[in-house]
Amino acid sequence: MSGAAVEISGPPVPRERERARHPFARFVVRRLAQGVVTLLVASVVIFLATSVIPGSPATSILGHSANPQAVRVLDHRLGYDKPVTTRYVDWLGHLAHGSLGNSAILLAQGAPKAPVWPTIRSPLANSVTLALVTTLFLIPISLTLGVIAGVKSGRWPDHVISVMSLVFVALPEFVVATILVAVFFVALDLLPPVSVIAPGEWALTNPKVLVLPVLTLLAVSVAWTVRLVRVGTIEVLKSDYVQTARLHGISEPKVLRRYVLRNSLAPSIQIFALSVQYLFGGVIITEVVFGYPGIGKQLVDAVNSHDTSVIQAIALVLATIYILINIFADLLVVLLVPKLRTQL
Repeated sequence: MSGAAVEISGPPVPRERERARHPFARFVVRRLAQGVVTLLVASVVIFLATSVIPGSPATSILGHSANPQAVRVLDHRLGYDKPVTTRYVDWLGHLAHGSLGNSAILLAQGAPKAPVWPTIRSPLANSVTLALVTTLFLIPISLTLGVIAGVKSGRWPDHVISVMSLVFVALPEFVVATILVAVFFVALDLLPPVSVIAPGEWALTNPKVLVLPVLTLLAVSVAWTVRLVRVGTIEVLKSDYVQTARLHGISEPKVLRRYVLRNSLAPSIQIFALSVQYLFGGVIITEVVFGYPGIGKQLVDAVNSHDTSVIQAIALVLATIYILINIFADLLVVLLVPKLRTQL
């Protein structure tokens, strides 16, 4: 034999083996890290946006004719006698310890401690309930109508669904809410026009108060979600694998169930993620119209009263929800589409 060295390929090194074995786990870690960075950037924007509001919370709450000493004391308790950078670092420190700050309104009323979380906990639970109940109806309705419009493209079911969706897309939430109140309260006297929920009471205790807000949100969100699902369904119907399945004699219901619906679901996940984000952050008008004691209504009240800590806390909670919804949607898409998993 010649003296040439024979190269023998051994097993992969542990690090390479781990990379090959856990691509999805690394993707999850990477998305979570991106979420943390995004939340940090959002916190900077939120803090700076609330810091440029003219005047101090103490002056707005106590009034311009208040005792200057009382204003200085409240500003000190809120930390407004410090530079903006110092206040931001202090805010991050409080967040790291699980504190969202103190409510200026409660401090002005003489409370020794006024943590924000107990103030926003109940409204947040009400908004989450409203968003989840709406989502439970939004997904099946949008998928059903969108797939029907896509399958029946160019025929009368598609025309009816498309025209109705255009009408509701063009109507603002307060217009839809006003119409629903006129029909279900003024004309039929079936549902309350105001969603009254006692403090500490769960919204589902009296489901009637949810009906009109849910219908308002559904009318707006289903309208544009159906249009996007329809477009995705039409694209799937034109794909080669659907045409091949039909040529092989597979029945149309089975083609729709096995190929069209399944492959339309993956791109629709991002659409539904945007819809759920809207339900959490875009419910302000709906909550104000119906007097629903949710986080949107409380945000409006906090802006009117210049309660900066409450504004910052609500905005940060909403930003966290947005980021988590995006991460969950990305992970779900990767799990549903095998081709994406091979690209991790």
